[in-house]
Amino acid sequence: MAQVQLRFYEELNDFIAPALRRVEIDHVFFRKASIKDMIESFGVPHTEVELILVNGISVNFAYTVQDKDRISVYPTFESFDITPLLRLRPKPLRLPKFVIDTNLGRLTRYLRLLGFDCLYRNDYDDGTIAKIASEKNRIVLTRDRALLQRKIITHGYFVRNIIPKLQVKEVLKRFDLYRLTTPFTRCTCCNGLLEKIEKHEVEHHLEPLTKKYYDSFLVCSDCKQIYWQGSHYEHAKHLIDEFTKISG
Repeated sequence: MAQVQLRFYEELNDFIAPALRRVEIDHVFFRKASIKDMIESFGVPHTEVELILVNGISVNFAYTVQDKDRISVYPTFESFDITPLLRLRPKPLRLPKFVIDTNLGRLTRYLRLLGFDCLYRNDYDDGTIAKIASEKNRIVLTRDRALLQRKIITHGYFVRNIIPKLQVKEVLKRFDLYRLTTPFTRCTCCNGLLEKIEKHEVEHHLEPLTKKYYDSFLVCSDCKQIYWQGSHYEHAKHLIDEFTKISG
């Protein structure tokens, strides 16, 4: 039998039992355990953890917990740079590319509207999502805690909000994406990139009033969906302004 003292900080407390939040936890264990497994036994996905200090020293997920260790577990630091202390992941993903769980379809469309590369299919199972994330260096967005506990997923985020518009704001803030938005550059249906196309090339696909009043068009390079600045455009612009307004 061995015992450690362990504490979770800030939003990591969202995942643990109320009685254990924001206090030192005396935890008894009976077999050798990695610190990753111990953290996840409390319900905290490893993808939510940015820094682990054991007796004041930064460690990685492979660290084997020892008797009488004092463990502090931290989420992402937004106010200052802790890069020299980080030991958990080989490197950050410089370009934010996502693979999104099946329960977040509306969030996917909104993020694509803002120009972000988001893979999504409503028939993806957890194993497929984890494999895509690992092989294609994508960040998993989900509301499934168990999915984020899969070992091969190195970058992921548990979306707290259940309202899609608030989910967008949450993701933008969590990954500091405000300056990386490129609206109207990606197909909201399939994720393909949009390209300019001459009107005469798509005229045979247009309704009479669209053909009469609009001259500028974009087409998806993958699914060939056609876009123009119709009545939906102003609504989309309003959404973009709403999403990208930085709140205090």
